[in-house]
Amino acid sequence: MRNKIKQLLKKEGGFTLVELLAVLAILAIIVGISIPMIGNVVSSSQTKADEAQQELYIDAAQLYFVDNPTKEKVTVGELITGDYLEDNKDTVTTVTTVEITKVKAMGKDRPE
Repeated sequence: MRNKIKQLLKKEGGFTLVELLAVLAILAIIVGISIPMIGNVVSSSQTKADEAQQELYIDAAQLYFVDNPTKEKVTVGELITGDYLEDNKDTVTTVTTVEITKVKAMGKDRPE
């Protein structure tokens, strides 16, 4: 009985080198698949954010042209100083030179 207990205590359980390599191979495959997918999500979200920012500029310009019907052009800087847009340093960086022009379409003024 004592010998059986000693044998059970001496028996060490663990993973073999082949099992560890198999796990590493599976993890490498998962990482190889997920990294391009994450890159696509980041790229897609940046594109959507840019489109939303552009729509925000157009909406602000429409409000500006309603308040200033004699004006034909407005820049993003003027929209910010006129409190039509918030001055957000993160999103408004190089686009402060954008100029929005009012055009006549079907008898209605709208920014382009």
